[in-house]
Amino acid sequence: MGLLVIFTALIGIIISSVDSQHAPNCADGRHVIVHLFEWKWTDIAQECERFLGPKGFCGVQISPPNEHRVISDPWRPWWQRYQPVSYKLVSRSGDESEFRDMVERCNNVDVRIYADVVVNHMARAGYQGQGSAGSDFNSNSLNFTGVPYGPNDFNCCWCSMCVTASCSIESYVDANQVRNCRLDRLTDLALGNDYVRGKVTEYLNKLIDIGVAGFRVDAAKHMWPGDMEIVFSRLNKLNSQWWPAGTQPFITSEVIYISGSNEPIRGSDYTYLGRVTEFNYGGHLGRAFRKQYPLRNLITFGETWGMLQSENSLVFIDNHDNQRGHGAGGKDILSFYFPKWYNMAVAFMLAHPFGFTRLMSSYRWDGGPYSNDWIGPPSHSDGSTKDVPINADGTCGDDWVCEHRWRQITNMVYFRNVVTGTGIEHWWDNGNHQIAFSRGDRGFIAFNNDDSPMNVYIRVSLPPGQYCDIISGGPTVTGCSGTIVTVGDDGNVHVDLSNSLEDPMIAIHTYARPGSGGGSTVAPPTSGPTTPPPTRPPGAGDFQRTVVFLKASTVPGQNVFIRGGISHGYRDGCTNDVMTSACALTIQHNYLGNSSHYTAYNAWKTGDNYLDWYGAESGQGKYLNEVASGTPEVWTTDNPNNNGYQPINVYGEHYWMTDFNMDCSESENGWFELKGFVTNYSSGWETNISQDAVCTGSVGGNTPYSSTNHLARCGYINVFEFNDNACRIDSFNA
Repeated sequence: MGLLVIFTALIGIIISSVDSQHAPNCADGRHVIVHLFEWKWTDIAQECERFLGPKGFCGVQISPPNEHRVISDPWRPWWQRYQPVSYKLVSRSGDESEFRDMVERCNNVDVRIYADVVVNHMARAGYQGQGSAGSDFNSNSLNFTGVPYGPNDFNCCWCSMCVTASCSIESYVDANQVRNCRLDRLTDLALGNDYVRGKVTEYLNKLIDIGVAGFRVDAAKHMWPGDMEIVFSRLNKLNSQWWPAGTQPFITSEVIYISGSNEPIRGSDYTYLGRVTEFNYGGHLGRAFRKQYPLRNLITFGETWGMLQSENSLVFIDNHDNQRGHGAGGKDILSFYFPKWYNMAVAFMLAHPFGFTRLMSSYRWDGGPYSNDWIGPPSHSDGSTKDVPINADGTCGDDWVCEHRWRQITNMVYFRNVVTGTGIEHWWDNGNHQIAFSRGDRGFIAFNNDDSPMNVYIRVSLPPGQYCDIISGGPTVTGCSGTIVTVGDDGNVHVDLSNSLEDPMIAIHTYARPGSGGGSTVAPPTSGPTTPPPTRPPGAGDFQRTVVFLKASTVPGQNVFIRGGISHGYRDGCTNDVMTSACALTIQHNYLGNSSHYTAYNAWKTGDNYLDWYGAESGQGKYLNEVASGTPEVWTTDNPNNNGYQPINVYGEHYWMTDFNMDCSESENGWFELKGFVTNYSSGWETNISQDAVCTGSVGGNTPYSSTNHLARCGYINVFEFNDNACRIDSFNA
């Protein structure tokens, strides 16, 4: 972000040379990451394509990718990943080729990868052998040949930086011990040593160049911020294949600090470097939903509770440490072992605007939450990690918990995507454990954690109409799979919640209307300034023939659709009700052919009356019971000897085409936006487009504003390619 941060240090006032690295680098419309704890790279790649991309997740925090110690006693614990042997990319999760493949595949479906990096220390003292990549190490003599590191690269004990006899931290009220001595006998790297800084920087830059979006820096509390600052100042910019030139990597420092403690090291010491893990957050919500104090107290939830500023915080209900009783929070922390409270706490986190949110995706271990806390991921007899199997109902098997796939949590990820950028309005509570609030005019949520039913009318900011409760179900093509919630003309909603429900809460938002199922779970694009909607006098219209070609090489079973109109962030008056939305443009399909080649196209174009962002319209036709995924296109060619020949196609093979009359009076000065959507293709959507400012062709034209979508002209032939920035606009007489 290029901000200079001024902070006070022992040597006086220092101006940091590190660019602020708080931005998580998500693709547009995505705002939540998930920690797929101990997953293999091959499984993460598949999960990005089949679930996380389509469901609107921003990214994945992965387990440390570096070579680590292999521990047999206890048998392959999870924490062996946090004992580095080298920075080679060979770990229990996979090798370097699998890592590279995962990063590329996830980025290609707009799911970012955030690496958990361990650079404070190497393997624990007292051991020697070979790491997961076969590198020799001896932590007694402080030799790690795979880097290489030797004795002079560590704080203790050759360099005498640690003052304790044990060489380990003995008092957490002494900042010098915490940062210069060994954490639980882990050999402490001398990050003040420029050679060590160089090796750490080399490792992080390799990950950046491969395509990671940022880092969770393990044990940052145990490193001096000034040393970290020097390393971060040497980091490369993100890979321009997926980010604009000059984009900084996202940095989150792990700093465990509980408000009110007497420890001198605090999260605020590290916020000038990036975001910081806010451990107070999950503890507060754990206590609130365990009824240790009324939920009504959450009306002031935020910085006044002793937490960091929202823009500096990465927040979570639980993480891989504290769900096992490690670190901060103790038994106040909620996890998947307490599903009712856990679902409510996660829903509150995703509905509340504080911080940047991270979900936890876990595996089960014998003994419950407070015993056998060392057990590693589900494994085969040789210690290798098992695949993550997906059951028919979408849940995971083989002791993989996959909380991110729980319906309540998945749907709330979409809720956060929709409401981000709005504030809390119309807070309501009963003085105890029943609360509700709106998020601007986009969302509303209510909780009943009380011992009695909740039956009240609550003022909301959403437009009147029917909505699908996304906790009990969600929108389908024909209605809702769960409860229908009605916002009355008076702006009130009737909340009727039994305290005995499995999930005593409801949540609604503007993109979960009856019949709106099948659309994207990423909020529609929001780039550009806001302009008033066009004037639409009743019965008026300026219908002109408009053609959209989108070149896409597909395989059998894939079909191309377009979705579009005007971005919701560019024009006021936009909703997911296509009949009234100012962002949906009226169309009337033209005839293209009646041979078998056009059967599916002709079925899907029936009842398709608007170019909009949401998939199938209510009453839109089906083909072999397959629901449309937007406005259909049909494969065409310029070869008159082939099926699909269209004389207007003078461009070549594989140009998918739709032909309609569009009401140009509803466009933006004659322009509109669109994006391709391919069925049975990873996330379905095209990647974000950075369209050329000037289009070629017999008509061409300068695009009126920037967008992450294709920009087309009403009344002309528009020619694009899937995932390509070029645009061509021709007249029908060319």
